[in-house]
Amino acid sequence: MKIDILSALTAFLPRLSLQQIILLTVPGVLLGGGAVTGVVVLVFLAASGGTARAAPEQPIPFSHAIHAGELGIECEFCHRGADEQAAATIPSVEQCMFCHSVVATDREPIQQLRQAFETGTGIDWVRVHRLPDHVRFVHSPHIDAGIECSTCHGDVASMSTVKQVVNLNMGTCMGCHRNTNDASIGENNPHPINPDFASLDCAICHK
Repeated sequence: MKIDILSALTAFLPRLSLQQIILLTVPGVLLGGGAVTGVVVLVFLAASGGTARAAPEQPIPFSHAIHAGELGIECEFCHRGADEQAAATIPSVEQCMFCHSVVATDREPIQQLRQAFETGTGIDWVRVHRLPDHVRFVHSPHIDAGIECSTCHGDVASMSTVKQVVNLNMGTCMGCHRNTNDASIGENNPHPINPDFASLDCAICHK
């Protein structure tokens, strides 16, 4: 019974996080009725704000609007490994200097970059997209399925400063996993008509 309730909540309340879904489910299960659950659902529908957040301040200004937008640089040129592993790597200083050893060298942010490169100090970039510690997200199968980066990260090519615009919670993930024919999935999806392609197994995402 509890699994059915969780399934229904994640299907129809995509903005709710896992913690919110649990809070919605437990009272109804323990008390054996739907009234309490219904009241709590209404409360959370009114108060739920999702997990999208403002852009954090970075140690060195970096514009995706220029790099990914105006210059048309592919995401994986800088965020390497996403098609082969769990995480999309944050570019190292050495990788940035591959271009900026000769490009825009007179600009202050690039001079800061060069200083970090020459001193070997690195740059402490601030993470933009965050998931709870108990959640595991692997990039490679999503890329293999033809899902565009913008599906989860938004249109970063238009952002001068990247921010999280998609609510990366359980409802969002389950909503997509239940519908592999979603319009946001790219044309390269190798399983466009297989409803079982995206797993609904809890252990796939929760560690």
